Amino acid sequence: MATAQLGKPLRDLAWLREQSRPVSLAAFALGALGLVAVTLGVAVVIFMHGLTPYENVVSGFKSAEMTGVGVWAVGLGVAAAAVGWGTYRNMPTKVSREEAVAGAALGAQAAVLGGALLWFSEGDVDIFAFNFFNFAGPNEQLDAFLTGAKNTLVLALSSELFGIVLGLVLAVFAISKRAVVRAPARVYVNFFRGTPLLWQLSFIGIGIPLGLGVDISTYTAGIIALSLNMAAYSAEVFRAGIQSIERGQLEAARGLGMSYGQAMRYSIVPQAVRRVIPPLMNEFVILVKDTSLVVFVGLAAGERELLSVASQGFGNTFNATFFIYAALGYLAICLPAIRLVNAVERRMRSGLVGVGA
Repeated sequence: MATAQLGKPLRDLAWLREQSRPVSLAAFALGALGLVAVTLGVAVVIFMHGLTPYENVVSGFKSAEMTGVGVWAVGLGVAAAAVGWGTYRNMPTKVSREEAVAGAALGAQAAVLGGALLWFSEGDVDIFAFNFFNFAGPNEQLDAFLTGAKNTLVLALSSELFGIVLGLVLAVFAISKRAVVRAPARVYVNFFRGTPLLWQLSFIGIGIPLGLGVDISTYTAGIIALSLNMAAYSAEVFRAGIQSIERGQLEAARGLGMSYGQAMRYSIVPQAVRRVIPPLMNEFVILVKDTSLVVFVGLAAGERELLSVASQGFGNTFNATFFIYAALGYLAICLPAIRLVNAVERRMRSGLVGVGA
């Protein structure tokens, strides 16, 4: 068996070589090379000239090396697109056709990026670099950005937790047959889904403390507003998950002698929770970005999230590079979460999630 498993990739590779054609493979190679040239080439040239001070970045974009990168990317991209689109209809196998189309697509991307690079390099790079590639100031505030990332995660995770708990309760009320139970839940969900989150943050963080004299810190107000907003959206997710369970499941549970509450608790809700995990994780990714709205109600120095840190830095230095650092921070949080969501969705589609899986 081990010999057969080791031999299978070799047979696959031989089959791939048999199905491929030199022209289609050349188109793919040209397109890939053009895309690598424009992405890796820019990084190499910039790092060769240095990131600080920003004048080094300007000299990198204005250099002959950068122009060469753009020209090579455009040339390779155009060649790949021409070869790929011009020959894919004549390719005799599916593999060769896919190689030709992929080469043409990669070539088009390389040509567009290379052209954009040449256009940008010929422009006023100095002003752009001064505002967006001026790394000296933000580098001095890395500790503040790390604190901001931590506060962003705290805001998002706590709001997600409270929102899910409240949302599940609202979902159970929203599907009740009794109008007096269902109506308050529907009013709540429609209100928080129908009003802007920024208004909710302003009302809870500014309106209530001023109007009622309630002492609420803006950080706590942010968690409350984000939690209440998350509860409305998670309630709809849970409601859809519960209603997606076949009605026979509820009837079978009632037939075993369970009450309606017991049937929901032990049979329906556990199945619904499994189905709503991916959309709730997607809501978490959205919630991470929504925490940036807390900047409008103001936060203390140790409570600032990523955008608040960037706004404070920009206000002190008029250096927009702080916002680039904030965007990188959000990407560092959201991209792994997005990958996790995709992995969970694939695993659940495969049917491998379950007891002992």
